[in-house]
Amino acid sequence: MTLTQEESLKLLGNQDWRLRNLYKIKDKQGRIVDFAPNWAQDALKKPHYLNIILKARQLGVTTYHAILFLDTCLFNHNVNCAIVADSKPIAREIFIDKVKFAYDNLPQFVRDMCPAYRDNVHEMRFANGSVFRVATSLRGGTLQLLHITEFAKICQENPSKANEIVSGALNAVQAGQFVCIESTARGREGHFFNLCKEAQALQDANRELGKLDWKLWFFPWWKHPDYEIDSKNVLISKDLEKYFTELESKDIILTAEQKAWYQKKSMTMGEYMKREFPSTPEEAFESANEGFYFAKQISQARHERRICHLPYDENAKTYSSWDIGIGDSCAIWVWQLIGKEIHCIDYYENSDEALAHYVKWLKSKPYIYEKHFLPHDAAAREKGSGKSFADIAREQGLKVDIVPRQANEIFGIECLRNALPRFFFDQSKCDKGLKCIENFRKEWNEKLGCYRERSYHDWASHGAKALIYGAESIQRLIGGSGMSAEEWKRMRKEWL
Repeated sequence: MTLTQEESLKLLGNQDWRLRNLYKIKDKQGRIVDFAPNWAQDALKKPHYLNIILKARQLGVTTYHAILFLDTCLFNHNVNCAIVADSKPIAREIFIDKVKFAYDNLPQFVRDMCPAYRDNVHEMRFANGSVFRVATSLRGGTLQLLHITEFAKICQENPSKANEIVSGALNAVQAGQFVCIESTARGREGHFFNLCKEAQALQDANRELGKLDWKLWFFPWWKHPDYEIDSKNVLISKDLEKYFTELESKDIILTAEQKAWYQKKSMTMGEYMKREFPSTPEEAFESANEGFYFAKQISQARHERRICHLPYDENAKTYSSWDIGIGDSCAIWVWQLIGKEIHCIDYYENSDEALAHYVKWLKSKPYIYEKHFLPHDAAAREKGSGKSFADIAREQGLKVDIVPRQANEIFGIECLRNALPRFFFDQSKCDKGLKCIENFRKEWNEKLGCYRERSYHDWASHGAKALIYGAESIQRLIGGSGMSAEEWKRMRKEWL
């Protein structure tokens, strides 16, 4: 059908029509096809001002915003748009394969209406004054439209870059403009996790959202029509049968074809399945995470309900283990050995405080301490006084023992990893310490794109190392150090 000029102009004035009729993309097979929004992309047609998207993989959210931003630039004057990616290669790929490809394949008359007069590997500037950039960080200027992709990965692998994005790119967008942050989950800490929890709380409270409130969008795998296969000859494991039953109790009813897809996919993805293809928002953050030493074990503790209310047992011996850190940051775990179980009943952390402050905290509790385990550097003597941290602790009434220094930190990490199935945690008093354990991770080598075989020093380090020293101390206790022969035999019998 031939359209009149008036009809053509009317259609071009409708953004939804333009998105569905003017733009082309490459599909997963590399074919050039007309862009047709899928269910997830279609849901974003009526967004809030600030949007945070927790999702399964490969739903095309970044593709959708690349085309939406490009269209907004072409048909509006002086619009500044940007996409922030997690790495330079990904930023380049988004710009070339999504933004520039879509522009180059527009009808010639559309490009003639608004030509790109400057076009490089990360930026397009148009004759109407609009600008579209794709980069790894942004600072300076103002933005009307901003999309941040795989933000949780940035928070995990490069916290300093995540901080820069928050302070730079997010501050470049004024209240009432559009921001979308999308990612699969990576751990229970960092900016992405905190924003999701903040948005979830607002959603649960049924509060009307303001211009500076974040709206949470969750796109699970089971809503995507591509995620199903023929169920013939696909045997569902007992573990997944139980998992699917649990989903049904949450009103998530799967077809046989969806279950078959999940079974086959999980055989490849293993422990990362729930992170990459979550069924619920909660399980996205509880799954194991690459680079995190203890995330899998803490997730298991949650599922086994070992994070609960733990009363103090007056008949069991009570110990504490410390990390005194750098710049006198200090973390303390308080725990008891009860049968074959280790009960962590309290946790405390602070910085820029004298030892007397921590002793006061210990003595403010009703616990009767058997011993306090300090790290090896507590034995180092100061040049001025000639006293060590351990000496001062003893003077203040603590019965202390020094945990020997190991040749490699992996010894302590493995010691705690092996013991964690026997740990129970008080969910209230140990909440901050649990976050430290769950988020203790390997150092990321950005240049090589892999993890180094050493831990990353950040906010989680002190709490994690304090419990690592506790695990090493427990191993020494079980080995007989500092115990009577009768106690040693009893405890080894219980544990081994």
